[in-house]
Amino acid sequence: MSRVKIRHLFDKGNGILRLRPNFVAYNFSKPGYRLRLHPDDYYGFGMARGAIKERLLASVMANSNYVDTGEEISDITLREAVEELGPELIGEELMTKHGTFPIHAKFFDYGEPLFHHIHLGFENAARIGQFGKPEAYFFPPQLNNHAGTFPHTYFGFDTSVTKEQVRERMADFDERDTRLTELSRAFRLELGTGWYVPPGVLHAPGSYLTYEPQWNSQSGAVFENVTAGAINSRDSITRSLPDGKGDPIDLLDWEINVDPDFRQKYFRPPVVCTDDPTHMEKWITYDTPYFSAKELTIYPGQTVTVKDNAAHGCVLVQGHGTFGSFAAETAQMIRINQRTADEYFVSETAAQAGVTIVNGSEFEPLVVLKHFGDNNLY
Repeated sequence: MSRVKIRHLFDKGNGILRLRPNFVAYNFSKPGYRLRLHPDDYYGFGMARGAIKERLLASVMANSNYVDTGEEISDITLREAVEELGPELIGEELMTKHGTFPIHAKFFDYGEPLFHHIHLGFENAARIGQFGKPEAYFFPPQLNNHAGTFPHTYFGFDTSVTKEQVRERMADFDERDTRLTELSRAFRLELGTGWYVPPGVLHAPGSYLTYEPQWNSQSGAVFENVTAGAINSRDSITRSLPDGKGDPIDLLDWEINVDPDFRQKYFRPPVVCTDDPTHMEKWITYDTPYFSAKELTIYPGQTVTVKDNAAHGCVLVQGHGTFGSFAAETAQMIRINQRTADEYFVSETAAQAGVTIVNGSEFEPLVVLKHFGDNNLY
């Protein structure tokens, strides 16, 4: 890491860093093929690692995004930039409270529904040395040219289900297909809307590509033993229990899982916060104590200066133009390790001063998704 280089990039971008794409492969389930990767590259990390199904956005975790240094190969991660620049980049509040940027987002791209699973609450996660993981969903129309095989998500259990009924199914985890989602409830997903999923809530995400702001954590446990014909191991449940022992039901926030008003409390239709002849901005993740997200639309041919209260990551999903001092364009077909002009990290100072964005198209809107930590909530 070069401290001089980080400082140079930060100053050159007037407090904005351009990031490089950060793809992740998994050897379970099937890809949705909507990440705008070249068709030859979905297995570009090798067959043992599986197909690429996710793109991390503004990640400072172990698998951190790299900063675009202007060279073909970058040697600076966003994590290192946060460590070096500290409050200059993410602000005093986040630096004092968390010591880093505590959230990231991802594009989640599975062609089939995922298994019924949870992310741990903070108390349960702390018992195994991890952090809890709340997350949110938004379904961008621009990245959902097809819906996959099952654009419905199961959440929790039906209100009539008891803990004993769940325990009876879990007792047969290694013996038969327990069909756990028979006890659940599913909602058809709506493009341009989203959900908030508190930690401890079982969910089996549907097959839309999803934009997911979330806490920096990988804690979780898979409760469903067969999904779309694939067998899931009990290992993630064992790893989530102290010393591998205990009742898996204790990992659940039971009251939320069976809440009869679940949709009313956790469905997130967009909320317009700005609407004028030049642009529209909507809250798309809100009413959580952990993070928030916005969708910003700049109308064709317009120039706007947009202010926010806090540092944030952002990604273009439609259109082209300029973003601050950078040429910006939505990626259409990406090769692994290719530089792009669609993802940025905006420092707190730059956000508060305002980022000037130009839509370079005569006809098409420029659309940006922005993800914030717990110091810019709505």
